[in-house]
Amino acid sequence: MKRTQRRVLPHLPPLPGWGTIRGRVAIVLAVPTCLLLVVTGLGVADRAADWSAARETAGRVELLIEAQGLVRQLQRERGLTNGLLGGAAEYRDDVEAQRTRTDTARSGFDALLGADGAGADTANDLREALAPVAALDAVREQVDGGTARRAPTLAAYTKAIDGLIGAAAAEPARGDRALAEAMGALQALARATEAVALERGLLNGVFAAGRFKGSEFLDFTEVRAERVAFLGQYAGLATSAQQAALDAAFATRDARRATGYEKRAEGGADGSRLAVNPGSWWSSMTALVDQLHGVQGKIGAEVRLRADRLGDDATGQLGGFIGLGVLILAVAAALAVLSARSITRPLVALADEADSVARTGLPTAVARIQEADADDELVVERSRRVPDSAREITRLAAALHNVEHTAIGLATEQAVLRRNSSESLASLGRRNQSLLSRQLGLITTLERQEIDPDALGELFELDHLATRMRRNAESLLVLAGEELPPRTWSGLVTAAEVVQSAIAEVEQYQRVAVVDVQAARIRGRAVAELSHLLAELIENALLFSLPSCPVEIYGWRDGGEYCLAVVDRGSGMTPEELARSNARLAGRESFLVAPTRYLGHFVVGTLAARLGAQVELRPTLGQDGVCGVTAYIALPTSLVDVPETQPGGDGRLTRA
Repeated sequence: MKRTQRRVLPHLPPLPGWGTIRGRVAIVLAVPTCLLLVVTGLGVADRAADWSAARETAGRVELLIEAQGLVRQLQRERGLTNGLLGGAAEYRDDVEAQRTRTDTARSGFDALLGADGAGADTANDLREALAPVAALDAVREQVDGGTARRAPTLAAYTKAIDGLIGAAAAEPARGDRALAEAMGALQALARATEAVALERGLLNGVFAAGRFKGSEFLDFTEVRAERVAFLGQYAGLATSAQQAALDAAFATRDARRATGYEKRAEGGADGSRLAVNPGSWWSSMTALVDQLHGVQGKIGAEVRLRADRLGDDATGQLGGFIGLGVLILAVAAALAVLSARSITRPLVALADEADSVARTGLPTAVARIQEADADDELVVERSRRVPDSAREITRLAAALHNVEHTAIGLATEQAVLRRNSSESLASLGRRNQSLLSRQLGLITTLERQEIDPDALGELFELDHLATRMRRNAESLLVLAGEELPPRTWSGLVTAAEVVQSAIAEVEQYQRVAVVDVQAARIRGRAVAELSHLLAELIENALLFSLPSCPVEIYGWRDGGEYCLAVVDRGSGMTPEELARSNARLAGRESFLVAPTRYLGHFVVGTLAARLGAQVELRPTLGQDGVCGVTAYIALPTSLVDVPETQPGGDGRLTRA
């Protein structure tokens, strides 16, 4: 019997990079991304460019039309002002009214620029062009003050107008050729209109004065030459309908009357008198300028209509290309789902595990370690199992577990170190306290037996030094979180005696001045800790103030509470230093992470917390401007017995 053999298909190797997240994403997205870029990239870019050009052109046309409105008002103000300076005093009211219209047009133009509907370059150019317009306020003041001259005033207005026209024409239109030619014709007509308006203003002053003066006739001929040049440029770019509209503007009765006045002006080249009524010239030329601005508005509307139409066409074509891109992206999304499932599931599980560790696991472990008793053994839990998945996810899980293990290990070490430090401080403080208590007892015995004044004085100094050493030992116990040795007083003790007790525990007690301490009695159970707290603050004030400056102590009643203040006039502290110091006093910072020179702050803060008092540092400012620091202590009502009348010293420091 012939034996049949099973045909085994060869095992296909995985795609290169499929074992990594980056490789899988690259393989899934490579084909649709390349297809999207090749098929739609060029079309989208081309249509987007056409749409952007049409949109910018429409915005520029709107800005140009609004700018021409401002230009129109400036041209009127320029002409009336020139006539006023030429001697036509009847223009005074017209000038004032025209200035109001100019300011209104400028406000509207500023609002349009704020909307920024055109290109950024055009809007920026127009904003810069408003600087000469703003400078016209000074020219107006000169005109009103009677110090202005015709030629410089005319030049200032012309500079402002030319700046606006030039800024609107700074950027050529892009895209459609007909649109570009229409924009060019609009700019040429704007220049020609400005030439006509400038001629109106120039001759208005000349006719008001009665003759040409200086170089005014030369300026007149140059302006007419510019008008002819720009009208020729317009004729080369305008359509037949646009040219017909311009011809109709120059064929009106006012335009023909203005031409007659111009011929009379040509006869005054020799400086002879010109018998032309400036009001008639102004009205005729104003009608012509208004006609030209009307032609500009029609051309601007046509340009904007064509730009909107081109933008709509580009939008439709752009939508088609984008739709094709969306279709390709849909295919890419379907392919991406296949690999996303193999990636997201382990990532979600890992994220949930990491979130659980961060929210509950790690804080619980750290809290358990920190709260363990001295006899408890601190054991670090073993890390969780690393899930099997892609290499990157496996490495990420292992890294997170290592971070957790390291954090718990560091917390364990810190807890042991903190515990040992506290125990060492407490042990050292208790030993010093015991030795110093014995030393103080011995010194007290020697003081009672000594009759030599000099020797007795030295014993008092030694007693004072030992008292300071005892306070330092008690500070170690406070930092270690231990309770102070039982040094309580029976009954009530006056606030003045508590202050004197605190002063007796500092080195330079001669510099401390008890200025005004109102009557109050302190509960005996709080006297030792309050005296220690005051001594720390007084010693700090003595240390950071000049040897010639005393440290003052005040005490006053504040309702049911009692407040004390330790005032120095030393070098003071910056606001940042005050904020950090008050944070230490309030217990918002651990003394284990602070520099050792601030340990006194933590001693004061710990004692204040035990007493239920509030301690705050504030800047001191004296009458002579010397700065310093004032420490305020507010004692709660539970520690204070404030009498209504001044007591006769019924409280004494008698140790229980």
